[in-house]
Amino acid sequence: MAQVQTSTQDVDHLKSLIQQNAKRSRALFAESKVDDTECTELADRVGIAARIRLEYDDVRELPPALAAKQASAAGSRKKKPKMAPAEEDASNARTTKLIEGVMSTKGPNGNYSNALTIRRQGAGDIPPNANGPNVQKNLPSLSLVRKGTVVQQRPEWHAPWKLMRVISGHLGWVRSLAVEPKNEWFASGAGDRTIKIWDLATGNLRLTLTGHISTVRGLAVSPRHPYLFSCGEDKMVKCWDLETNKVIRHYHGHLSGVYTLSLHPTLDVLVTGGRDGVARVWDMRTRSNIHVLSGHKGTVTDVKCQEADPQVITSSLDSTVRLYDLAAGKTMGVLTHHKKGVRALAIHPKEFTFASGSTGSIKQWKCPEGAFMQNFEGQNSIINTLAVNEDNVLFSGGDNGSMSFWDWKTGHRFQALDTTAQPGSLDAETGLMSSTYDKTGLRLICGEADKTIKIWKQDETATPETHPMEWKPTLGRQKY
Repeated sequence: MAQVQTSTQDVDHLKSLIQQNAKRSRALFAESKVDDTECTELADRVGIAARIRLEYDDVRELPPALAAKQASAAGSRKKKPKMAPAEEDASNARTTKLIEGVMSTKGPNGNYSNALTIRRQGAGDIPPNANGPNVQKNLPSLSLVRKGTVVQQRPEWHAPWKLMRVISGHLGWVRSLAVEPKNEWFASGAGDRTIKIWDLATGNLRLTLTGHISTVRGLAVSPRHPYLFSCGEDKMVKCWDLETNKVIRHYHGHLSGVYTLSLHPTLDVLVTGGRDGVARVWDMRTRSNIHVLSGHKGTVTDVKCQEADPQVITSSLDSTVRLYDLAAGKTMGVLTHHKKGVRALAIHPKEFTFASGSTGSIKQWKCPEGAFMQNFEGQNSIINTLAVNEDNVLFSGGDNGSMSFWDWKTGHRFQALDTTAQPGSLDAETGLMSSTYDKTGLRLICGEADKTIKIWKQDETATPETHPMEWKPTLGRQKY
């Protein structure tokens, strides 16, 4: 009997709690003395207010010129007879009443408003999107601000490039080029196993250096010493003394052909890479192998050095680009965005950025972390060589003879053309093997598979009026 009485008391207690919760819910979510019908009507009004706001808020008021034009047109137009009340749909009467109720709702400052959010105090009277998306997105507000549309940056106008000079003399593909720091001459290495020194101003041959027993694949002229460094498919890395024009040092260690080399801008350090899949760091004076930068699973195709970390950047046929810390001799990062083997690198002379090129793909990266910036889209060929100058002109040369000139900032290709093979050469020899700008950035030197060296320059007579830029912005393109 006692248990039955206790359970009855528990039930009564629960009933009182339910009633209290119902009263509190009523106080929270409904106005005082509002029945269920008025609650439903209030909810419908809020729903219609939201739809009206989304559909018509942007076009509630016509521009002054259009409003005046419409008013004058309305005055001259005859009034149409009103529809009889009996013809109106009865189901729309309640909706009309709700819309009238929405439009007559006053906001906290006395103005008519159908806003769904309450803005914080001190935010001013300007709504977040009064001047378009994102102009005032930093104002304190509870509203959802529209995301700004992607506005593609307009590329800088560049004068088109034209062929200035064709230099013949090599008996094999011209695989490497290097310009002397004083900009007086440049060196070229080719498949005929020779290194030739050419006068940059006239294109005349100054000197021929022999010593390699296979194709010369890499050249570099030291800015701080009278040295020329060369490497080739004969596994040799040589240091030439330009005062005596003789080899004074050999750097032994590569197990296969050496395809690329680069000099550090401030340290007496030489970095080489080749078919054995590693980049080797050499002390220029003692010829000792300081580091073996490993990690690639394929041929190292290009190496670049710079002062700040990552001090060494390598590309490989294993489709990756690696960033190395020279002091530690370890990998800082691996860029795996390319789908095909990466054959070329180019470092911007002023910015802390670089580009990499593979088959049908050129990508731009930001140092030091190797963050992806953008794609250079449009050249569908095997990219053998890249070069960039201080005027933000990126050149890319393809294995099929295609040449592209790009705006470095935006990735816009402002000029695309095909090189012309020399008379007597095969059609298959229209490929670009190497390229470099001179120290001023005003001359582009290209080594080609037709055994010639072609020098290009910008058209000095071109203006934005005579050669307008063909640029069509697209909504889908976004620079990261």
